Amino acid sequence: MMRKREPVVELRNEVEARLLQAHLDAEGIPHVVVSRHDSAYTAIFQVQLGWGHVEAPEEYAERIREIYADMFESDATLD
Repeated sequence: MMRKREPVVELRNEVEARLLQAHLDAEGIPHVVVSRHDSAYTAIFQVQLGWGHVEAPEEYAERIREIYADMFESDATLD
C-alpha cells in the first residue's frame, strides 16, 4: 500500500503523463498519475483545470519536479 500522497506536478497532456510515468517507473519512484477526464461531463474539468497531475509521497516530490523540469523545461518556453 502506498503512503500518503500529495500533488507534485501538473501535467498538460497525456503525452507528458506517459513520458513522465515511464521515467518515474524506471527510477522506482512510487506515484499515481491522476487525470481530470470525466466522460460524463465531456472532459470539461480538463479544459478548466488542466489535464491532470502526478501524486507521490512527499519525500519524492523534489526528485519528480527535477525529472519533470529536465524533460519539459524547454517546452515551457514555447507556451
